[in-house]
Parts: sequence; structure tokens; C-alpha cells
Amino acid sequence: MHPILNDIRLVAFDLDGTLIDSVPDLAVAADAALAELGLTPQGEARVHDWVGNGSLTLMARALEAALGGAPDEALLARAHRGFLDHYGRVPCARTRLYPGAREALAALAARGLPLALVTNKPSAFIAPLLEAFGLDGHFALCLGGDSLTAKKPDPAPLLHVAAHFDVSPSACLMVGDSRHDIAAGRAAGFRTLAVPYGYNHGEPVALSRPDGTVESLAELV
Repeated sequence: MHPILNDIRLVAFDLDGTLIDSVPDLAVAADAALAELGLTPQGEARVHDWVGNGSLTLMARALEAALGGAPDEALLARAHRGFLDHYGRVPCARTRLYPGAREALAALAARGLPLALVTNKPSAFIAPLLEAFGLDGHFALCLGGDSLTAKKPDPAPLLHVAAHFDVSPSACLMVGDSRHDIAAGRAAGFRTLAVPYGYNHGEPVALSRPDGTVESLAELV
């Protein structure tokens, strides 16, 4: 067992960029939404750096890049609806599970540790993705970006998780790939663990000073 798990009684995981590489499908949906508005698709490489703050912010960034300036609210709403429609139809055609993720989740669950999923992705997409990869049985609680009134980097979702399981935040671990995960974990009083392979807006996640880093989630167990 990895030393960062010492005295930990609950583990919360981010989803995109931590457990799954979802950017290929997110980019297809974002580009399709832009194309419907007569705008230039922005491509996977750019979308990679825009993921992490929820789908509305993703489309705001895509529109700003395509327009060369900030979109108005009406256009953003249309683009976001288009994105949700396209992504909802095929959320995991190109998405892949990161190596080590399945093994880590299974081993932690086998040890009796409650597992929670805390993502900024709209909650409607969580179940289809987890079911597609056979991970739906591992999480006792799943929160999306629209489950509460606040999302990461606000600590509210993590504090909600700790309270739900009646576990002190100091005995909880947040595992993620971005500065938003680390900031939320730190603000909530969680221990934090980062993976360096995800979507941290083009910046090394180590700059956020997590309590630990692993190259693969398999190192947890």
C-alpha cells in the first residue's frame, strides 16, 4: 500500500484526466457544436488544455478561440446545448481507461475503503461512462459539476463527501490530475495525490504542490 494511504479512511477520485482519457470524445463533441454554428473546429490538442472546469466553461473557451473574443450568453448557451447533445449521444467511443486505474479501484474497494467520484463533468454523463468501463460498482457516491451549487476548486463537494460518510476530512484523500483537484482537496482539509498525465491546462500539476504524486494509479496498491 502506498504510504500516502496511511490512516486514510476514504478516497475521492476525479474522473477526466485521472481515471479516463476522455478528451478525444470531448473534442469531437465540442468541434461538432462549433461547426453547427458555422465556426472553425478547434481540435483535440486545444480541447486538452480547456478541460477541467465543466462543460460550460469548455465551450466558452472553445467559442472564444473560434471567435477571437468572448461570446455573448445566448451564443454560449446554444453552443453548450449542442455540445451536450453530441457528447450525450456518444460519450465513450474514443475514451480510454488509464492503465492502473481499474486495478487501483478494485484493490482499494477490496480493502473496504469507501470510494467517491467527484468530477466537474455534468452528472448525467457519469453513469454511462462508469458502466461502459465496468467501474460503476466501485463508487459509493458520485458527484458531478451540477450535483451541488459549487464545484471544484471549491471545497464544497469534498466536504459533502466527507460528511456523507461521516469521515473527518483529515482522513480523506483526493486523487486528481489538475490544480482544481489539489486546490479543492487542500481547502477541504483532504490529503492530496496527483497524477501527471492528465489535463492541467498545459501546466505540470506538481506546481500545485500536492502531498504526493504517482505516475500510475497502480502505485497506490
